[in-house]
Amino acid sequence: MSGEEIGEEGEGKNIGSGAVGGEPECSHPSPFPLPLSPRFLGLVEYQPTWRAMKDFTAARATGTQDEIWMVQHPPVYTLGQAGKPEHLLCPGEIPVVRTDRGGQITYHGPGQVVAYLLLDLRRRKINVRQLVRLMEQAVINLLAQHGVAAQSREGAPGVYVGEEKIAALGLKIRNGCCYHGLALNVDMDLTPFARIHPCGYAGLRVTQVSDVGISVSLAALERRLAQNLLALLLHAGFQPGISR
Repeated sequence: MSGEEIGEEGEGKNIGSGAVGGEPECSHPSPFPLPLSPRFLGLVEYQPTWRAMKDFTAARATGTQDEIWMVQHPPVYTLGQAGKPEHLLCPGEIPVVRTDRGGQITYHGPGQVVAYLLLDLRRRKINVRQLVRLMEQAVINLLAQHGVAAQSREGAPGVYVGEEKIAALGLKIRNGCCYHGLALNVDMDLTPFARIHPCGYAGLRVTQVSDVGISVSLAALERRLAQNLLALLLHAGFQPGISR
């Protein structure tokens, strides 16, 4: 079985093979999506979480409930399928993990909210590009609720406030199901971003929620981001670009 990916540079196909012995088909006959359950997991190591996402997706069967995992990670750089070594300038003591999501290089650390979406896209009748726009819109809506205007960019997935990137995206699609998701900078040490070309762009500036005039706890923003994602995923009439 072949996989698909999408990240900072868009969608790719047939990038790799599935696990030995095959994987369960992730398309289900039910005409209605099952309930979507968010889980708030706190500060967790990146690699065990990544393995858990892969295991969850490989073990899916008819009736498996979709989930959203809300987490933070200790400091780590992750290189996506399109990641190039030259974009990693000086990692220092921060570990580097080559992962299976789409896109280039990014940084995760405490004070950043990460939302992992484990969804059956076929069952929800959402294609990959719609999901990317949906994730972007969830962040745009969240920031708008606090009086901050943000936008997405054609050809450069993510969310931007002015010229600075505040949220990054990366997905892995396998047999119609996705994992990985989005990372929103809330109140963190941004210095490690200076040691890389974020998302493969030299000179790309990053920002965070606490630097754009929003004074809300990370826990509150984490829950509000989950609520915005749920609202759009459960809204059959979702159209990108429309704030709700």
